[in-house]
Amino acid sequence: MWLLVVAWAGVIFALSATPDLRFAQSDTVDFVVRKAGHMAVFGILALLVWRAVSYSRQRGAVAISLAFTVAYAASDEFHQSFTAGRHPSLVDVGIDSVGALIALLALVAWLRIRARRAA
Repeated sequence: MWLLVVAWAGVIFALSATPDLRFAQSDTVDFVVRKAGHMAVFGILALLVWRAVSYSRQRGAVAISLAFTVAYAASDEFHQSFTAGRHPSLVDVGIDSVGALIALLALVAWLRIRARRAA
């Protein structure tokens, strides 16, 4: 399970190492795509960490997943400070964290619905 976490973290690392990363010609569209991308990739990371942690420790898996993802988001922004055309941003750490939180809250809601249906 941890192999998926490491692989996804590697994808994030590679994207952060890309100088002057742009996705669209329009500044507005590029901004929206990049920020939505931040939320999505860190939401996926949080779910992958939850999956890895939940196999060994069900209690606290969501909190551990969120803490791990926020810490990785902060380290990712620090990494960007060494990449040409990129800069670290606490706002991006916040956006990454919100993406992780939304993904984990959706997971918790899904797990509760599934548990009710099974009962």
